[in-house]
Amino acid sequence: MPRQVDHDARRRQIAEAVWRLATRGGLEDVTLRQVAAEAGVSARLLQYYFGTRSQLLLGALEILNTEGEQRARQRIALLGEDPGMHAIVRGVLLELLPLDEERRNRHLVYVAYFVRFLADPDLAAAVHQTPPALENLIADLLTGAQELGRLRPEVDASAEAAFLVAGAEGLQASVLLGQHTPEQAVTLIDHQLSRIFSPTPGDPPSA
Repeated sequence: MPRQVDHDARRRQIAEAVWRLATRGGLEDVTLRQVAAEAGVSARLLQYYFGTRSQLLLGALEILNTEGEQRARQRIALLGEDPGMHAIVRGVLLELLPLDEERRNRHLVYVAYFVRFLADPDLAAAVHQTPPALENLIADLLTGAQELGRLRPEVDASAEAAFLVAGAEGLQASVLLGQHTPEQAVTLIDHQLSRIFSPTPGDPPSA
């Protein structure tokens, strides 16, 4: 009886090869043949699962994003049944910081993609067409906090969400470069959140 193939596992196996190559030397000159060799599969099989080189890079990035979102939900779930909007927003922003090996490796892959997107108009176009999901999520959370009286009424939720995401992404780079420690980055995030949230006993939660 033929062995059942786990297609999701095979796609992830190939995506992991892209991530390893990205962290070792970037994605500017990575070829389908190199990815196939790294993944231990044939180039034909790689093309069967992903198609062109651009489709491969975008597909591997989509898998990385999906797994990052799943891990973020798991960590936020650990905050308890009713953590409050402050804690949830904080948890989302901390996912942008390389606070452990898993997040550090993920952000190193993102750096490689960032450089590749700057050089490849087709890949850049795909990114430009993607709505700013993280900003929108945080804006919705801030709006909800404002309706509950937990966010200062003068705060512009959309503008603040854009600022917080940009700030966290900047801290991400500075931590990777060693300019800030992870602890310093978390303290800066907490400082910004304390500026816009109305104080409540117990805020902010521990990291």
